Amino acid sequence: QVQLVESGGGLVQPGGSLRLSCAASGSIFSINDISWYRQAPGKQRELVATITDGGSTNYADSVKGRFTISRDNAKNTVYLQVNGLKPEETPVYYCNAFVELPSKSKTDYWGQGNQVTVSS
Repeated sequence: QVQLVESGGGLVQPGGSLRLSCAASGSIFSINDISWYRQAPGKQRELVATITDGGSTNYADSVKGRFTISRDNAKNTVYLQVNGLKPEETPVYYCNAFVELPSKSKTDYWGQGNQVTVSS
């Protein structure tokens, strides 16, 4: 019943920018921490950025100063603004949300992933 739908990925030239979106839907009481991860073929999934329900943010050192995570609680949506993309930053990006259900139970959900390809 809970889904995270991602959008905004695609092909971009080196140095270009994209804005990724992750929208939550379903029977959700509240959304707590939301994170963005990325994973390249044959490599481990790595944490890119996190935003708490209070709006505090954290970034991986490799993207600090270039990426920005934000959230719109009214729309149940989180965004990742990706600037200055490098050719090696061509993984699949995933969002992960830790949610509280109406039953008061808590769990996390993953988006379906979206590909970012940096190429000239």
